[in-house]
Order: sequence, then structure tokens, then C-alpha cells
Amino acid sequence: MGPPGEELLAIALGYHPARDEAPIVLAAGQEEIARQILAIAAEFRIPVRHSPRLASFLVRVPPGHPIPPELYQAVALLLAYLYKTGE
Repeated sequence: MGPPGEELLAIALGYHPARDEAPIVLAAGQEEIARQILAIAAEFRIPVRHSPRLASFLVRVPPGHPIPPELYQAVALLLAYLYKTGE
């Protein structure tokens, strides 16, 4: 959850190097949908990171579509962090 007054956003990303050229937005939503995405992540112990600025860009990508090239570096840094920390 973010600070009071900050809109709640959640994005679920997927990436299969053998078939995907870039990470895919699996689900994205605001407020209630975001809460549902976060609940599913918690249930399945999927790592969650708080990055409001990145989320504000990714929430515009329709589910099932790859992230845009201009977000590759930001998402790569996020994924590298998750791999490094073992999350």
C-alpha cells in the first residue's frame, strides 16, 4: 500500500525468455482490482515491489501486451533486484 492519498495501482508481469521478447503485462488495475492482484500475489507468495512511478506507466499497457521498449531498463532493474534478493 502506498501513502495516504496515493492511488493504489498493481501490475502483474510475466516473462518467458524462450517465447517472449519482453515482459508481458498479465494484469493491471487500480484500487479494487489492484487489491485483488495484491491478494493473489500474497496467496501464491509472488514478490511485490512498491514502485508508484513505474506502475503509473505500466498500468496503461493492456493485459496480454509486452511492456514498451522505453520501460525495458526500469523493469530490468526491478527484475534484477528480485533475482538478486531471491524474491
